Amino acid sequence: MKNKRFRWWRIPLLLTLALLLAVYIVYLLTTYHRIEDNLPLEVRGTAREPAETDKEYTIVSYNIGFGAYTADFTFFMDGGKESRARSEESVLNCVRESAKTALSFDPDFVLFQEVDTGSTRSYQVDEAQLIQEAFDAQGDFDSVFAQNYHSAYLFYPFTKPHGASNSGLLTQSRADIASSLRRSLPIASGLKKYLDLDRCYSVSRIPVADGRELILVNAHLSAYGTNAGQGQAQMEQLFADLKKEYEQGNYVICGGDFNHDFTTNSKALLNPGNADTFSWCHPFPDELIPAGFSKCTDYADGLTATTRNTDIPYGEDSFTAVLDGFLVSDNVKCSYVQNIDTGFLYTDHNPVVMRFALSPAQG
Repeated sequence: MKNKRFRWWRIPLLLTLALLLAVYIVYLLTTYHRIEDNLPLEVRGTAREPAETDKEYTIVSYNIGFGAYTADFTFFMDGGKESRARSEESVLNCVRESAKTALSFDPDFVLFQEVDTGSTRSYQVDEAQLIQEAFDAQGDFDSVFAQNYHSAYLFYPFTKPHGASNSGLLTQSRADIASSLRRSLPIASGLKKYLDLDRCYSVSRIPVADGRELILVNAHLSAYGTNAGQGQAQMEQLFADLKKEYEQGNYVICGGDFNHDFTTNSKALLNPGNADTFSWCHPFPDELIPAGFSKCTDYADGLTATTRNTDIPYGEDSFTAVLDGFLVSDNVKCSYVQNIDTGFLYTDHNPVVMRFALSPAQG
């Protein structure tokens, strides 16, 4: 047998690759930082009126999926193929149509999640500005943006890297937002923390005519393999803040994408025979919900999914579940709630619409 020749050219190649990897690791370590907790947020807009008791309001929660998810889009982190939106034009269309969908319910309040403000994956489109323009055209709204995801450049997939990401939570309100605060959530440790930047929820304070406050919480909890302990830690912190506000006599509404099976059984009901495959979809921890609070799950038109798994284009074989919804304190009376089937045309989530009224204080 012939002896194989030692290929000397491999040495500089391997050294170069090792150097590039080392430089990239240093880049990740030196650029990593967490946004500070209890960070005051800027309130923009022209809304001036307080909220009122015994008046029906409409609120919408809507994860817009950074403007990438057309119905046939698949995402590499879910087992699909794509790492970026199809094009800048697609992003612009998806975000504008998502804003249009939210406005079609004539909302008083809207909680948006996964709104990019300058990301490789969405072609640097400022999606918060696009949404703001749509809402400004409909009247006086206040708005608050809280960054809950920022990552260094991710060089994967190698053929079309996901890149750097900046994304957050956008809250729109027809009532005056007096102030707003960003609350950092517990996140993953070790290498996973570089994919879990920088989870939070925003707490917006809206004066009520009776002297109390409506506390509007916009939340987007962690996903992609979050362990049960981290998920519980996030819930415990969130619920502690909700409880504190309620004990002070305020009205409290928390909405958003909880990345848990919100009804605890939607995974099984919507995916008979297929639910066990998606172990990441943990049931919502009802046992942690503080006294005086409840989930709004008495759906007016039956159970409709709020998200699809994007391993395959949307179709009858897609895994779907309810991850989005609202929790309210018992001085907030929910008169209607429904997850709206949009066919996932512009995002991998469906909006949740709720109508409610604030109950006057007794005595």
